Amino acid sequence: MVQLVTDAADLATKLTDAKEKLVIIDFFAKWCGPCKLMAPFIEELANEYPDVVMLKVDVDECEEAAIEYNIQSMPTFVFLKSKTEVVRFSGANKDKLKDNLLKHK
Repeated sequence: MVQLVTDAADLATKLTDAKEKLVIIDFFAKWCGPCKLMAPFIEELANEYPDVVMLKVDVDECEEAAIEYNIQSMPTFVFLKSKTEVVRFSGANKDKLKDNLLKHK
């Protein structure tokens, strides 16, 4: 299941709760076409890999989190393990998203 982050404090809580699991944060915007294209694929991955924590952060509603992670374009995917960033990339690339998930989970 993909979890929608409501604010920076919610994000911090979700990262703490994830412990050592792989966390993938999808920084998106409602008006972003490529973000809309990726949304169903992200849901599929969340269902296929329930051991991976999938979070969505709306950059317009959670500006603090977007600033904290220095988000410049959408979608941007940030992969974390134990709150430490392991990789990030921007763009609607399904293969790259799944490859990085498999590499780091």
